[in-house]
Amino acid sequence: MQDIAPKRETLEPIEIASRDEIEALQLERLKWSVAHAYNNVPFYKKSFDEAGVHPDDIKSLSDLAKFPFTVKSDLRDNYPFGMLAVPRDQVARVHASSGTTGKPTVVGYSKTDLQNWNNLIGRCLRASGLRPGEMLHNAYGYGLFTGGLGVHGGAEDYGLQVVPVSGGMTARQVTLINDFKPDGITVTPSYALSILDAFRAAGIDPRETSLKVGIFGAEPWTNAMRREIEDAFDMHAVDIYGLSEVMGPGVAMECIESKDGPTIWEDHFLAEVINPETGEPVAEGEMGELVFTSLTKEALPIIRYRTRDLTRLLAGTARSMRRMEKITGRSDDMMIVRGVNVFPSQVEEQLMDIGDLAPHYQIVLERENRMDTFTIHTEAASEAVDQSSRDACAQTLAKAMKDVVGISVQVQVNDPGSVERSEGKAKRVIDKRAQD
Repeated sequence: MQDIAPKRETLEPIEIASRDEIEALQLERLKWSVAHAYNNVPFYKKSFDEAGVHPDDIKSLSDLAKFPFTVKSDLRDNYPFGMLAVPRDQVARVHASSGTTGKPTVVGYSKTDLQNWNNLIGRCLRASGLRPGEMLHNAYGYGLFTGGLGVHGGAEDYGLQVVPVSGGMTARQVTLINDFKPDGITVTPSYALSILDAFRAAGIDPRETSLKVGIFGAEPWTNAMRREIEDAFDMHAVDIYGLSEVMGPGVAMECIESKDGPTIWEDHFLAEVINPETGEPVAEGEMGELVFTSLTKEALPIIRYRTRDLTRLLAGTARSMRRMEKITGRSDDMMIVRGVNVFPSQVEEQLMDIGDLAPHYQIVLERENRMDTFTIHTEAASEAVDQSSRDACAQTLAKAMKDVVGISVQVQVNDPGSVERSEGKAKRVIDKRAQD
């Protein structure tokens, strides 16, 4: 893989500012954001008043912990536009979640918000090693999902040639990458594996493509999957983090020179980590649930938003701003099986170590005779893997899960291509217990 790390002189001054400078800017912007929310969003005025707090109580960054949380249901309860802090005629764009589990969460952006978003995406792309004049194959979904359009606008502003291919039609993805010769790709990690399968099906060596870097986000993925993708494509793989309620992609970005967890762009977002059970802040460096407060958003400020993502905050390395440990699980993705907490990422980590298994899997939870059952559906890496090898792989994975997690699981190793593929976020868990 090429050394494509950006030169230090190309970074924005705030990226390498002192901690004192960063925190002073955060405090100034935090005071504005909390007041902006309180004065212009009825939900926040009511929430703050009921909690007995006021924007004037913000004297230091630690004072934010006195304020109540915002959760996803608050956005749904104020559907569609009750969380806006500006008049509708000042909203330049609207995005929304899929709404598959209820009303969608709707977010709005002013023109200034969109420009800030573009600037942050440009910062992310530079951190990934891409340079103005190069080409980006954007396979994030376009539409109400923030991924496609969010990356697109920032990439164009940064000076990249953008191929807005979106998700789907996987064979065409291979053709365009092979013919257009892009330098980078933005895509969910699970869909990257589908594109990898399509390369191999077409008889094209993915290591011979022009791709230098893949920027992966929108779902948790492990370092084991990073190694799989980097080796398969002979390119760097870095993590971009975001969520629509806070902005979209670009809230944090892994720097290619370190690959040690996404750097949070702390001039625009204030991060906390809390105990997900009690809501209390944890000590610096402890694992917990990530909480974000926007510092510059005009149309839809967000105060202490509980992301449900599990991580820890770490000191900066490639940049002065703090990092978050790579997200590999969410509190709402956690499965409780026979009293044991299990995350899909634990399956993925063990699966990636077994060479005859493909990196595709799905977990099915059922209940038989009042007992939870846990079945991992995976597939052979190729048709050449015979039944005895498949049985051995199943035993190896089942033993690894027992050793690491402490529960017995069933493993089915099926034919290549049998596990459902994703063109966006992968559906890793099917829980049939609630249906019983």
